[in-house]
Amino acid sequence: MRRPAVAGSFYPRHPDELREELEAAFSDAVGSETLPIRGAVVPHAGYIYSGAVAAEVYARLPERETFVLIGPNHQGLGLPVALSRDSWMTPLGVAECDLELADALTGSIVEVDESAHLYEHSLEVQIPFLQSRFKGFKILPICMGLQDEETAVEVGEAVGEAAERLGRDCTVIASSDLTHYEPQDEARRKDARVIEAILRMDVPSIYKTVYGLNLTACGYGPISAAITASKILGAETGKLLRYSTSGDVIGDFSQVVGYGAIAFV
Repeated sequence: MRRPAVAGSFYPRHPDELREELEAAFSDAVGSETLPIRGAVVPHAGYIYSGAVAAEVYARLPERETFVLIGPNHQGLGLPVALSRDSWMTPLGVAECDLELADALTGSIVEVDESAHLYEHSLEVQIPFLQSRFKGFKILPICMGLQDEETAVEVGEAVGEAAERLGRDCTVIASSDLTHYEPQDEARRKDARVIEAILRMDVPSIYKTVYGLNLTACGYGPISAAITASKILGAETGKLLRYSTSGDVIGDFSQVVGYGAIAFV
């Protein structure tokens, strides 16, 4: 059982307080119409900063058998591309792993390593959003310490092809914040450039933009993996649902973090 590492910091530890904060995030979401989302990009900051942005995706998600969660490895622990087979506990209950889909990845670049997930927040913070909307779903958590283009595409192909072989009804969710700790105008300018490439689902252009602008988005690998998998699962285009920064929340625009909610349909 993988127990919560960031409950009480990134989101409330008490179930009632957590439900209230999730309700607030969903109530701030602009839309709630269900979309045929095969992949998505959501942020992973504290809920007070990015919860409303993440909710734009979660409010529109259709019910699925499995949600594949792919995020960056901020801690540097474990294997380069690490899969968790554990059940994950949050204050709202337990999310079970899709072990059949995990088994289908055997022999691929994705290897089982629970140590990479022990303290990582990028995937943990997504699960309460899912628990607040759905019951009976499973998750497949993948943590990427290695994020080069070849690795990201290989991860996406492995996930997409495994899901297709099993006939698994799933959505692949990439967890990533965008520009980190730059002035508001500069962050928005840089993020607009990479979002343009993400919406085209153009992985080579994402890497060209990240490297060319020295972009500090922490999960460009997971984003690219999710795009690759989403294409296999039938997605054709990206849709920007919301963009904001930490400055929009706290009013300090000197050093902001960018957050985007993007759906692949």
